[in-house]
This record gives sequence, structure tokens and C-alpha cells, in this order.
Amino acid sequence: MKTLLLLWALPITILGAWYGLSYYDMSFGIFMLTRDAHDLVFQIYGNVLGIPPETIPPLVLRAIIVDSLILFAIIGFRRRKQIKAWWTARQEKSAELCEVRASAESLSSAP
Repeated sequence: MKTLLLLWALPITILGAWYGLSYYDMSFGIFMLTRDAHDLVFQIYGNVLGIPPETIPPLVLRAIIVDSLILFAIIGFRRRKQIKAWWTARQEKSAELCEVRASAESLSSAP
């Protein structure tokens, strides 16, 4: 499971770092981090896909969100017994705290 999360998070982190650095032209002397390379990459993708280059980043963001939701749904489904046990333990603990708070000895004796 840790490998799956690593294989999910690492490309998103690298893509996000590249996009942020190249969008704001913080190149540190590396061509791929320049704004020119940023525009060139999206121009090439736009030509290949036949869409305007400025529409690609929102599409990528939506794809990342959908993929992340699918991944977390799979993880939640695989760990549903653990999640249910955690939830019931939490509810029982909450019920116990409510009973303690509502007991006669915890009520104020002020008039």
C-alpha cells in the first residue's frame, strides 16, 4: 500500500513542482524550468491534442483530482473493516464521554 501511495504521489509532486517553477520562471539555470520551456511543452501538447494550450492545465488538474478520488476509494474499500472498527470505537468513546458529562456529580450546584 505504501508503494501504491508513493507511485501516486511522486509523479504528482514532480509535475506540480515543475509546473510551479516553470510557470513563475524560477529556472535556477535549467532550461526545463524556464517559462519558454513551459510554453513550448503546452504548445506541443495543444497541437497534438488539437486544443488551445491554455486549457490543458485545468484538464490535468481535474484528471489528478479524479484519479486521487478513485485511488482513495480503492484504499478505503480495502481497509473498510479497519475503518469501521475505528468508527465504532470512536462512537463508543464519544457516548461514554456524554454519559460522564451528564452525570449528577458533574452538574453544577449553583442556584
